[in-house]
Amino acid sequence: MDILACPVCKHHPLELKIDKEDAKEVLAGSIRCAKCKIDYPIEDGIPNMLPPGT
Repeated sequence: MDILACPVCKHHPLELKIDKEDAKEVLAGSIRCAKCKIDYPIEDGIPNMLPPGT
């Protein structure tokens, strides 16, 4: 999380919301940019950091 920035506005740091996790990783949740209010989903342990509309 320390190295991630919003792909739209480059804001850093991002906020992590955990819905499901195991001992090693976040399995479901979201990563949110507080500046531009975009949520990037995390599904099956994989964050989708593509900008909206792509």
